[in-house]
Amino acid sequence: MIDPKQLNFQKMDGILPVIIQDAETKVVLMLGFMNEQALQQTLQLQQVVFWSRTKQRLWRKGEKSGNTLNVVSINVDCDDDTLLISVKSDGPTCHTGAISCFDSVAA
Repeated sequence: MIDPKQLNFQKMDGILPVIIQDAETKVVLMLGFMNEQALQQTLQLQQVVFWSRTKQRLWRKGEKSGNTLNVVSINVDCDDDTLLISVKSDGPTCHTGAISCFDSVAA
């Protein structure tokens, strides 16, 4: 696993962008943000917990829908300021019901 102390939370005022990718298909499911507390909870629960910039609170993906994101692996980029989390999802990731928040993007 990763060492949270190696991460640079300062570049974006205490948060990091987090890319969520399906562990099997490698499809990018969504982009979210984490602060240090969200990362700690993610590591502890092995389910993705984000920092909501609009609600100004932690939220576990699937806390209402049940469509949780179960952590398979966490990787850090070369600048130590972005995470790539591979997951197994318990249902659609997007609030619209789509598998990915990027389903409407043409390849």
